Amino acid sequence: MDEQAMAGSTKLSEGLCEIRWHGRGGQGAISSAQLLAQAAYYGGFRGVTSAPTFGAERRGAPVTASTRLSPEPLRFFSQIVNPDIVIVLDDSLMECANATAGLRPRGWLIINTRKTPRDLNLDGFQIATADATRIAIENDLEVAGSVIVNTAMLGAFARATRLVTLDNIREAIGHKFAPALAKKNFEAVRMTYEQTMVGEHGNT
Repeated sequence: MDEQAMAGSTKLSEGLCEIRWHGRGGQGAISSAQLLAQAAYYGGFRGVTSAPTFGAERRGAPVTASTRLSPEPLRFFSQIVNPDIVIVLDDSLMECANATAGLRPRGWLIINTRKTPRDLNLDGFQIATADATRIAIENDLEVAGSVIVNTAMLGAFARATRLVTLDNIREAIGHKFAPALAKKNFEAVRMTYEQTMVGEHGNT
């Protein structure tokens, strides 16, 4: 595992890290959970898993997915009840899907929103926000009228947690997409990484 990833891992849990994704069907929560697992593997984690939490996604309906990262191989695949990190692809899910349920005290809450961490007025968590929707639109990441923000939010994850690097994400994206599409997706990742706002206990 590289030095940057080790630093982030130590800050979180000194071992197993459990991540829960919240999105809507069609936004790519399941795909991003898989991409993060692959990026983490490239970064040196030897135990990585990803899975939809509640079965197949339905377009527009709230869905969740999970990613587990560990320095050692993983041998369990249960649902994540108390995540270390929650990533929210659509900020409307903060209320209607109870996205923070079970999130560990001082765990990371990473949200696609125009608001700053202070604006959210949430206590007890480390918070990172990014306007991934705007960045995805700027990079022409729209399919059938839907803005695809899942890859952009990998940049916010990397900036906040330091568990993976941009190079790890670039490699994972390069294995999933054709070159032209990979380039657009990674540019969205890079821009989101640079523009992510990080705070603690609701303060920037």
